[in-house]
Amino acid sequence: MSELDPRGAYELLRGGDVQLVDVRRPDEYEAGRLAGARHIEIDRLAAEATSIDRGRPILFYCRSGSRSALATQAFESAGFDAHNLDGGLIAWVRAGLPIEPEDGHVAG
Repeated sequence: MSELDPRGAYELLRGGDVQLVDVRRPDEYEAGRLAGARHIEIDRLAAEATSIDRGRPILFYCRSGSRSALATQAFESAGFDAHNLDGGLIAWVRAGLPIEPEDGHVAG
């Protein structure tokens, strides 16, 4: 499975045409998220899979990286170019990278 540390994920996102998918609960998403993220709760991913572009890389993330790792494995198995944010949003914030809104936080 493709795991990217926060800096690697940041560089992938800066590089351009990446689909960023947040698989957390709605309350977690509202508390703080990566800019440009599409919110698809993990329980809805199978139903939403056809709305995700198979021809573009996907970066999945969650709070700690465990739920998004499951999503990454499933999408990789289905032939997608899928990546997981290792350590999730917790690691992203610890690396000093930005989230939105400006006063956002990682929900527990």
